[in-house]
Amino acid sequence: MHLFRFFSLVNTQAKMNLKAEASRFILSYLWWVIEPLLFVLIFYLVFDILLNNGRADFLLFLTCGKIPYLWFSKSVTSASNSIVQNKGLIHQIDMPKALFPYVSVQEALYKQWAVFLVLFSVVMYYGYRPELNWLWLIPVMVVQYGLILACSLLGALCVSFVGDFRMIIAMGMMFLMFTSGIFWDINAIANPVLRDLMLTYNPIAFLIDAYRQVLMERSLYDLKHLAALGGVVLVALFAMHGVLHKASKLIASKVMNS
Repeated sequence: MHLFRFFSLVNTQAKMNLKAEASRFILSYLWWVIEPLLFVLIFYLVFDILLNNGRADFLLFLTCGKIPYLWFSKSVTSASNSIVQNKGLIHQIDMPKALFPYVSVQEALYKQWAVFLVLFSVVMYYGYRPELNWLWLIPVMVVQYGLILACSLLGALCVSFVGDFRMIIAMGMMFLMFTSGIFWDINAIANPVLRDLMLTYNPIAFLIDAYRQVLMERSLYDLKHLAALGGVVLVALFAMHGVLHKASKLIASKVMNS
């Protein structure tokens, strides 16, 4: 399929799915903002009010971590099931299997723009005003979007062959939630070697820290680290597209017979 037609179809299908989803709820599109806000408020209640975290700006700290994490976790979890959920369409027509994860990720991206407005509102509530330094968030978002796509394609491939991978992905998201510095500052790790290992081998931890560096510390994250992560993500994307293209008929057969 031609590249332009592919992304045009992804965009059109994502918009149609969002309209269909919104029509099922009374509050419609407002749920895009309400749902992540509820997630943040629940964790704020537990970790700050009940457990007395001690940070005066904990709500801001939590929001800067939880919202980027939710973008990743909800996108990958949804996209990982996308091929299996479209088995009826796969049975009727031969089409690129990567299309389905892309549509799921694109849906999440449209929702995320509204959620980022909430994040920026919380940042400004704490007295931080928009500044040119915020433009450094754009490379972070681009790399995170690429990471989401790469992980989504891998997840969708694995779930297509072995449905049990749904459980592994769910457990992996829980592991990332508690090890990525959402509720605690990864820079507070006393051992510098351990801290560097966490930032190197847990890309979500690095990305969350990058959001906080820009929005809370008014500083710049490690550009070389982000460039290296972006390179790895790009290679992973090309590799996953190649695998899905080669295994297209095998995936269709496996999904239709499951």
